[in-house]
Amino acid sequence: MSKLAAEDKFLDLSDYGRFFGRFLANQLKNTRFTPIHVTILFGITGLIAIYCILTNHYLLAGFFLVLKSGIDAADGELARLKNTPSYVGRYLDSVFDIILNFLILMAICYVSNTTIWLTFLAFIGIQLQGTLYNYYYVILRNKSVGGDSTSKVFEYKSPRALPGETQKSVDILFGIYTIVYGAFDKIIHLLDPEAYKVKTFPNWFMTLLSLYGLGFQLLIIAIMLPLGWMEYIIPFFIAYTLLIFVLIGIRKVYFK
Repeated sequence: MSKLAAEDKFLDLSDYGRFFGRFLANQLKNTRFTPIHVTILFGITGLIAIYCILTNHYLLAGFFLVLKSGIDAADGELARLKNTPSYVGRYLDSVFDIILNFLILMAICYVSNTTIWLTFLAFIGIQLQGTLYNYYYVILRNKSVGGDSTSKVFEYKSPRALPGETQKSVDILFGIYTIVYGAFDKIIHLLDPEAYKVKTFPNWFMTLLSLYGLGFQLLIIAIMLPLGWMEYIIPFFIAYTLLIFVLIGIRKVYFK
């Protein structure tokens, strides 16, 4: 099932790993590999990238960050091919992402002269950026005819487990997900509480918004590291956060 109806599909600058993700999923569809296995694999890939940063192998770090984005796209593709949707996989994917984001920035802090306080600020900024992207994207998916509505705009309680997973596992991971993402969700919802009333977002706006997708964020880091710009990565993402107010302003003025 496509996430969006044909007329709502847009150029997602953060989704450059989709082609590789589909290729990998097709190679695994007739094997015992499950989407959870792929999720674990992208987590391992992210840890390898962090190790490369800490050991000053920045080109390799960039490669594994980009590879992580490709593998990250494969778990959802494999779930669709095997028709095995999973809340456990969805929440585990998101929890891995936020942990890896934090560790990646901490590794950059370690190899640069950036203070830990600025690094925390950049981490908060990156998470708010990604939350805004996901907020609008999930709204679009839920409004799109025939789109994927598995993700909800507002999630206040643990969903009912799908076939093949236990309710306890879903409840535990939903609880962790709520703890690590809850504050960011509340901030973005507070900044734009009426966004869910919009009928749709134009494709050009979603493409602009995709600058905040995790894949594009990692691509920026993957480019800056081998160029020797690690000192500028943390300040860049702090400043990059200001675009949130521009995007929300565009939404409020033009799409009601």
